[in-house]
Amino acid sequence: MTQNRKIIMDCDPGHDDAIALILAGAKTSPLDIVAVTTVAGNQSVDKNTTNALNVLDIINRGDIPVSTGADRPLIKEAAFAESIHGESGLDGPQLPKEPNLKATNKHGVNVIVEHVLNSDVPVTIVATGPLTNVAMALIQQPKIAGNIQEIVLMGGGTFGNWTPTAEFNIWVDAEAAQKVFKSGIPIVVFGLDVTHQLLADGPVINRFSRIENKVSNFVVELLKFFQSTYKEAFDMDGGPIHDACTILYLLNPNIFKLQHTYIQIENQSTLTYGTMSVDLNNTYRHKPNAYFATEVDVDLAWDIMEQSLRSYH
Repeated sequence: MTQNRKIIMDCDPGHDDAIALILAGAKTSPLDIVAVTTVAGNQSVDKNTTNALNVLDIINRGDIPVSTGADRPLIKEAAFAESIHGESGLDGPQLPKEPNLKATNKHGVNVIVEHVLNSDVPVTIVATGPLTNVAMALIQQPKIAGNIQEIVLMGGGTFGNWTPTAEFNIWVDAEAAQKVFKSGIPIVVFGLDVTHQLLADGPVINRFSRIENKVSNFVVELLKFFQSTYKEAFDMDGGPIHDACTILYLLNPNIFKLQHTYIQIENQSTLTYGTMSVDLNNTYRHKPNAYFATEVDVDLAWDIMEQSLRSYH
C-alpha cells in the first residue's frame, strides 16, 4: 500500500466516484484526503457537490473539506450523463437534497492551487471527472506542476462510450484533457479498456450485500442502479466501477498492468472530438507521457473493495 500519500479528489459524483470516495476514506486506507473538489460532468457541479457532501456524511468524514469547482468546460457548453447517473447524479439511494455537511466558500480551482503550492510533500491529484479544474489550476498557477507527485485519472481508452471513439470524461472537456496531458506531470490513466474488466454484476452485488453495514448497504444500492442503467444503455450485465480503479491503484498498484506510452487528445474533429489516441505500439516514436492501464486482477480488486467496506462496521 501507498503510505500517507496526500491526495486531492477532483470528482463529479456519480456512482463510481462515490465508491472511489468510500474506498479512499475508509479506516483501512492509508490515503490522506486533503480536499475534495467538484466539477461539472455526470451532473451539474452543484448537484455533484451535494452528492460529494452526502457521501462524506454517510462515511462519517465531515473532516474532509469539499469545494465547488468549474460549472462548465473550458470552451464548450456543459453536458451531463443523466441517462447513466439519473436526475440527481446519484440516483438509487434515498439521499437528502440539502446535505448535513456544507461546502467551503473557496472555488475548487483555488483550493487545488493552494494545497499543492503550500504542501510540504508532493500531492497526488485523483481526477475522476472531466479535467476542467485540473487544467484551470495549471493555467492559473503553472508552478503547481512541480509539486504534483502524479495525476491519477479515469478517462479515455482505445474506444468510446459517449461517441464511437470518445469516453465521457475526456469528451466533456477535451481542451482541458489536452492541457493536462501536455503538462509534463506524471500521469496514470484508467480508461475503458481496464474499467470494463471490472463489472459489478449480480454475484458481486450479492457478495457485498452480505456485509450488511450502513456503507456497504449504500454501495449495494448504488451498484444496483448502476447495473440497471448499464444494462439498458449498453446491454452490459454489470456497471463498470470506472472511477474506483484510481483508488484501487493507490491502495495496491500491483492490481493493474500498466504500459508506459504516449497519449494525445483530439479536439479538432467534429467526428472524433474527445478521442484519446493511445500509442501502445510506439508508432509516433514520442517520449511516453503516461502510464496506461491495460489489465486488472479482478479477484484481488473485489477482495480489496470488500475489505474496505467491512472496515465501516
